[in-house]
Amino acid sequence: MAKSLRSKWKRKMRAEKRKKNAPKELNRLKSILKVDCDVLMKDVEEIATVVVPKQCREKMEYVVNPDEKDDMKMETEIKRSKKTLLDQNGQYPVWMNQRQRKRLKAKRERRKGKSKAKAAKAAKGLAW
Repeated sequence: MAKSLRSKWKRKMRAEKRKKNAPKELNRLKSILKVDCDVLMKDVEEIATVVVPKQCREKMEYVVNPDEKDDMKMETEIKRSKKTLLDQNGQYPVWMNQRQRKRLKAKRERRKGKSKAKAAKAAKGLAW
């Protein structure tokens, strides 16, 4: 898909527009950073271009103090049951669609029903 003449033309024009607007965007970025804090223009140029994640991580380490790093740490691990795919709050994963959720819920209900049915049959035992 996306090989038609129209899509090629649109892609070309979007690229032209990006080239045309790039200096304006850079100036806007510089002005915003000047207002917030005084930043060297070399830093602005680094921000405006693509930076390798490893370099970003090294730069961020010297900015943040070790004490602050512990305070800012958040627990983002989600504990999820492998069998039911429910997390600790009873929520399904975002990627799961409604049909899959419905099937898993029905499966859980059947399991609960079987255990209750066995208990009910055992209680009947005597007829009189």
